[in-house]
Amino acid sequence: MKGHHVARYAVVIEKAEANFSAYVPDLPGCVATGGTKEETEQNIREAIRFHVDGLREDGLAIPEPTSACEDVEA
Repeated sequence: MKGHHVARYAVVIEKAEANFSAYVPDLPGCVATGGTKEETEQNIREAIRFHVDGLREDGLAIPEPTSACEDVEA
């Protein structure tokens, strides 16, 4: 996509009872589900593109990625 920069958003993927779900903390309302983790990852990529395209079409600001994810031993 010419003229568009690529942003890296943090994504949270959670295991549900029968599937997986994902959301993007920096893009409220941007969610996806899938039967496997891999399917969910692909679906959230598409959801992010769709969400950002919708913001752009509506003339709204596209949030910069600010969240980070880390694995923490406890």
